[in-house]
Amino acid sequence: MKLEIGWLLILILCMCVLTGGDVCITGHDSGPVFEEQPSSVVYPEGLSKGTVTLNCQARASPAATYRWHVNGTNVPVGDPRYTLVAGNLVISGPQYGSDGGSYQCLAMNRCGTILSRVANLKFGYLHDFSGEGQSPQTVYEGAGAFLACQAPAHYPALSYRWFVNDFPSFVKPEGGRWFVSQVTGNLYLAKAEPNDTASYFCFTTIDMDISTKSTFSKANQLTVQPDGTGVKSAPAIKVRFPAETYALAGHTTQLECFAYGNPVPKLRWRKVDGLLPSKAGASAEGPILTLPEVTFHDEGVYECEAYNSEGRDKHQGRINVQAQPEWLQVMSDSEVEISSELHWTCVAAGKPRPSIRWLLEVNGGRLKVINLALEDSGMYQCVAENKHDTIYSNAELRVQVQAPDFRSNPVRRLVPAARGGQVMLECRPRAAPKPTLFWSRGTELLTNSSRVTVTPDGILWIHNISRADEGKYTCFAENYLGKANSTGHLSVRDATKITLAPSNADINQEENVTLQCHASHDPTMDLTFTWAHNGALLDLEDPTVPQFMAGSNTIGDLLIVSGQLSQAGTYSCTAQTVVDSASASAKLVVRGPPGPPGGLVVKNIAETSAELRWSRGYDNHSPIGKYVIMGCSPLSSGWRTMRTDPSNIEGNSESARVVGLLPWMDYEFQVIASNILGSGEPSMSSHTVRTQQAAPTVAPSGLGGGGGDRNELIITWTPMAREYQNGDGFGYILAFRKRNTPTWVVERVSNVESSRYVYSNQSLSPYCPFEVKIKAYNCKGEGPFSQIALVHSAEEEPTVAPSRINATALTAFEMQVSWDPVQHLSIRYWRQHEREAAADRVRTAGLETTARVAGLRPSTRYHVTVLAYNSAGTGPASPKSTVTTRRPPPNRPPGNVFWKTDGSWVTVRWDHVKALDNESAVLGYKVLYKHEGQSALKILDKGKTSVTLPLPKDNGYVVLEIRSWGEGGDGAAHETIVSRDSGETD
Repeated sequence: MKLEIGWLLILILCMCVLTGGDVCITGHDSGPVFEEQPSSVVYPEGLSKGTVTLNCQARASPAATYRWHVNGTNVPVGDPRYTLVAGNLVISGPQYGSDGGSYQCLAMNRCGTILSRVANLKFGYLHDFSGEGQSPQTVYEGAGAFLACQAPAHYPALSYRWFVNDFPSFVKPEGGRWFVSQVTGNLYLAKAEPNDTASYFCFTTIDMDISTKSTFSKANQLTVQPDGTGVKSAPAIKVRFPAETYALAGHTTQLECFAYGNPVPKLRWRKVDGLLPSKAGASAEGPILTLPEVTFHDEGVYECEAYNSEGRDKHQGRINVQAQPEWLQVMSDSEVEISSELHWTCVAAGKPRPSIRWLLEVNGGRLKVINLALEDSGMYQCVAENKHDTIYSNAELRVQVQAPDFRSNPVRRLVPAARGGQVMLECRPRAAPKPTLFWSRGTELLTNSSRVTVTPDGILWIHNISRADEGKYTCFAENYLGKANSTGHLSVRDATKITLAPSNADINQEENVTLQCHASHDPTMDLTFTWAHNGALLDLEDPTVPQFMAGSNTIGDLLIVSGQLSQAGTYSCTAQTVVDSASASAKLVVRGPPGPPGGLVVKNIAETSAELRWSRGYDNHSPIGKYVIMGCSPLSSGWRTMRTDPSNIEGNSESARVVGLLPWMDYEFQVIASNILGSGEPSMSSHTVRTQQAAPTVAPSGLGGGGGDRNELIITWTPMAREYQNGDGFGYILAFRKRNTPTWVVERVSNVESSRYVYSNQSLSPYCPFEVKIKAYNCKGEGPFSQIALVHSAEEEPTVAPSRINATALTAFEMQVSWDPVQHLSIRYWRQHEREAAADRVRTAGLETTARVAGLRPSTRYHVTVLAYNSAGTGPASPKSTVTTRRPPPNRPPGNVFWKTDGSWVTVRWDHVKALDNESAVLGYKVLYKHEGQSALKILDKGKTSVTLPLPKDNGYVVLEIRSWGEGGDGAAHETIVSRDSGETD
């Protein structure tokens, strides 16, 4: 037999294990079925006091007994190092030379024997690193380097880390400069820096089932030599994954890629022949591409690209997916009569092509045993294997021998039947070999006629039943072991008939409709109604289904509420008793919006357009009026209506062209049909397609610049967004020239993320105007230049000091400085007896000619200079000016404050504040009046020590602050709260 299922290759292996001895009792005994099977173990080599347990448990009746094989021979359970606990094999102090190998468990009882899967006992080890250290390495700053691990002999696979100088100061791969290969263990450095000079140690670990073991290498000395040139370099990929990688379906696979370069290269992955699986996650931009739970959709060519501002490098390799064996069809337990044939089929799938072996004669994937005998009873196993795994399936065969017996399955005692209908009487005794069967009515032996049929397997059919057919019917069974019979009574009833059948109906979506159904029946029996939709029985008790059945004993009308498109079709009403039924059908048409178009394909993809073809969906009984094409891309937040040619797509169309697309952009499309009843569901999304590449069509924006160091011209712009790049190999072309000169200097910037270019030339004049323009390019060509922008080279420091400097004290804490107009000034001030180098600064911008300097100390002599500044630095200082701040104001608030209210007014009084000899004289008082977030200020001369103020009309309160003032500024404040009902307070 030949079986093909796509890529899958078929493995068929049938193994038969038969047992003799006690007889397996039908209906009571059962053969073994594994509930737990052994798993492979890695045990630490040299660990003498431990144990290994290989599990084996089977369900069986009677209970199973167990044996074990190792490498095809019996395990000596009598040896004290081997213990059998239930079915589990316990090995004490496993030894590398004698106990390693492949173990299998045999579970058996009198019904048969089954064999478990293979479990391997292997011994893990990790030797020490070689005592010889590696030669020291020297590398220049900015270059790449690697340190080899040279791991010692080991089993199983290692995991690798590196630490620096002292344990456990492990190398951290963050930032992309460092990478530890889990394939070779080597440590890679993309761009060396002086502080990388150190001793490095390779740290290896193996993980066994009951323990782990680690060891580390001798020191690897790395020295980084400084290099002041700052030479940059394009990426060079040094860690390359294989050209062919074999991955196992359902497991995780990883590809490694790492590059040297300056600046440190970034990495990105793509699938050359399709979309990169989303499950790659963040690893799609890292040195290890991780694909969990690999499927055959993941098979294909993958590319790693390393890139920086200086260029890029690429590497490709293919992932081939293979698979462990998997059952497609297995055999099942069978009871078969003696002398008959057994047919079992066992089918499995796997990749690569599995091997085939068997112990009984097979025909393709089928096990065939003819002329079955009692000794053929037993347990059978089918085993499928390829290089990745071995899987087992087992079933029990029971060969039956028995005289006819009706006790477990007699002929029905009472068989009702409808007049004019037909009836079936079954005769199914237990018997092996198969018995001879015949029927009688009374003493009359029944044979085939126009109304009576007796089938070879003992079924009696009576057609066009009448009242005369009532009576007793007996089935006789006989084989060489004996004979038996069983009798039933046939009772004839009136037939069930549909008296009012449902009629065809036509509704719009969301409308209601009633389908009628009335019937007559034998009055001695119950009548039930059921409805089916397109052959599927309706559950009219389901509250989520908007369908109800209404009526009496003989009426079973169906009410459909808010009809939907899915409810259109053929409805069948069945009136049924226990003896017969009658049915009638009607068609329901539901008109609504069209169904989704099908077969959407995208063809003839150009730079800004693509052709879509589809097939018409169901019009749902209302002609399709038009189509709308929806699209989405990585730049859109969802589906949006696309521009098309023609702009209005008529209902009889099955193709259109989408226009206005962006070059080199991924798109998905859907098609939606509509009619007078509305718009339907969208079609299935198309496969993701990418438009063709094209030269850029717009220039970068935000062109400007300026500033920088002497002899530099700095040009800046806004990097182009992805939707304007139009193709791979994207970069910028800058053109600039001195104003009023004919020759342009042209420079290329190859990094799409660049936003700045620095042009250095010793001949550049300070603050020289340049005309600058920019355009984008890619692999398809160049775009248009931008508008010309005017950018100045770096300025030179000012050379002239400001003049006519004047500093005046305003208060004890503030002074004002003035000068003749100069753009961008810096004011320096410092106290007498302080060094000028410690001076504080105040900056101004534009053409201001005065500035206030606050935060000064009272009664202090200050020196002041003024300097001009620009982006290149500061110029010379002006001649020094000197100013002395005023004496401070009294630091005491007015005392003895009291007030008196008079209706809507309050009068407040206080004592005069006397200034000390070192304080400035009091020139008057300030009263701040605050109410509900609003305030007012009254200023009084020194002769007044009272004030009358209005009170709020809402009986609220006011807050008053009273302080003295003079040449030194404002003195300390006294705060008080006043209200209408506060009376007189002091």
